[in-house]
Amino acid sequence: MSGKIESEKMGSMPVTRLVFNMSLPIIISMMVQALYNVVDSIFVGQYNTHALEAVSLAFPIQNLMISLAVGLGVGTNALVARHLGERRRDRAGDVASAGIGLSVIGYAAFAVLAIFIIKPFFSMQTGIPEVAKYGEEYLSVAMFLGIGIFIEIIGERLLQSTGHTKLSMISQATGAGINIILDPIFIFGYFGMPAMGARGAAIATVIGQIAAGVLSIILNVKFNKDIQLRIARIIKPVGEDVAQIFKIGLPSMILNAIMSIVVFIMNLILRGFSEDAITAYGIFFKLISFVYMPIFGLNSGLVPIFSYNYGSRQIDRIHKAYRVGIISALVFMGICTVVFEIFAVQLLQLFSATESVTSIGLVALRIMAIGFPLAGVEIINSTIFQSAGNPFNSLLVTIIRQGVALLPCAYLLAQTGNVDNVWWAIPIAEVTGFILSLIFYGKLRKKLNALAGEAPPG
Repeated sequence: MSGKIESEKMGSMPVTRLVFNMSLPIIISMMVQALYNVVDSIFVGQYNTHALEAVSLAFPIQNLMISLAVGLGVGTNALVARHLGERRRDRAGDVASAGIGLSVIGYAAFAVLAIFIIKPFFSMQTGIPEVAKYGEEYLSVAMFLGIGIFIEIIGERLLQSTGHTKLSMISQATGAGINIILDPIFIFGYFGMPAMGARGAAIATVIGQIAAGVLSIILNVKFNKDIQLRIARIIKPVGEDVAQIFKIGLPSMILNAIMSIVVFIMNLILRGFSEDAITAYGIFFKLISFVYMPIFGLNSGLVPIFSYNYGSRQIDRIHKAYRVGIISALVFMGICTVVFEIFAVQLLQLFSATESVTSIGLVALRIMAIGFPLAGVEIINSTIFQSAGNPFNSLLVTIIRQGVALLPCAYLLAQTGNVDNVWWAIPIAEVTGFILSLIFYGKLRKKLNALAGEAPPG
């Protein structure tokens, strides 16, 4: 092939320009994604308070689906970019095809799992029949028709791995836009549609996801010439490719899955205080999607940059990209902390929160927002760990931060009998993760410096 392929800009474009060139389209699309997640809950909150609580309780299972999809996407993304950096385009195509096949298998697993877990899942978390009913309606649609989220994520990660971040933005924004338009129609019953409440919100979501997934595959086939997909490898992924994808992606899967476990256990802890405390905690998670999505967008832009330059052994470009990422994350997360401290009441009122939920949520938001800047550093560090072949460092940070720090602290603070004290567990956990991630980064930096000047493998 003559000429310069799109992915080669990751080894030649000025680093600061490259980071924002790669990340901004993803950040914009993820902000739109966060917007429709929040709008979804705003409409549901206007429909019924119990429906809002039900959607909040459904988060751990939905997040498990996203965890698997993102983990497969991260593993595929990093490997494709690394193989392109090594000038092994045939291997990049093999891995990309395997990633699509694994994503379809992942959806099928959750569709089967839905048959067995939905009813007992809600019965464990709430004693209010109406909440359980809304939750079962919402989660049934999300799981049985959830193929769109798997195809959307893998398709967009393939576009990102080769530098086509604007196409990825188009795909994600299309799905989010469809969801936002359909939400009020299906929830409240406009234009002759029946009012379906929580089930309507789920239907709008899966339609948007399927549309984005189909579009992302079309864009890959038509424009992503760096990757040659192979139908045979999609239908039957090769064991070597599967193992490599899971090796890199498994920490991301577990990392995100741990969040589901944390939210589930936190809901059980908070249930000892009130249902309103659970709702307030759920609103916090919807709101922080606006905080974390841009950082995850920056993360997604950095993964192929780190991986490509790791593959080509341009270590100085990795260090420069890392500095840009850290500074950007600290500035943005610092601004978000200030916004949460000043406008906590207004943020809660977006969800039609009751007086009791607002009273609890006001304290919760202001305390939990303290840890945002530290979390930003942890996310950027996890990105470079994964891209440089040390994914289990990010996993260990998460396990210690969430399992050793957050949950035990939350449980012990709950024994004081004051729900306001429970929220301090989150900043405590962020401090723990921040320190540990810096220690691991220091070790990785020495390893990277030792590789500087080596010839690329392959």
